[in-house]
Amino acid sequence: MKLLKLASTTTIALGLGLTMASAATFTKGTVKEVDAEAGKVTIIHEELVDLGMPAMTMVFSVADEAMMDDLSEGKDIEFVADRVEGKLTVVDLK
Repeated sequence: MKLLKLASTTTIALGLGLTMASAATFTKGTVKEVDAEAGKVTIIHEELVDLGMPAMTMVFSVADEAMMDDLSEGKDIEFVADRVEGKLTVVDLK
């Protein structure tokens, strides 16, 4: 496995099928509202460790429209959020 050193404390694993989402931290949350037409979801979430954000309620875009099928108001989820083109976006969901 190759390692790419980005900063003194940041290392990304390349190869072996690892993706950024698999290396990222999943966060627990509860879906508050779904706006499928706009491709957005409001989530009451725990701390977003990877983004350095405290627990709060936020609106996110979704990286893949198919994710909307798995989201409904009141559903407990685990998700990975990241900034995609400057927008907070759900990039992985389980």
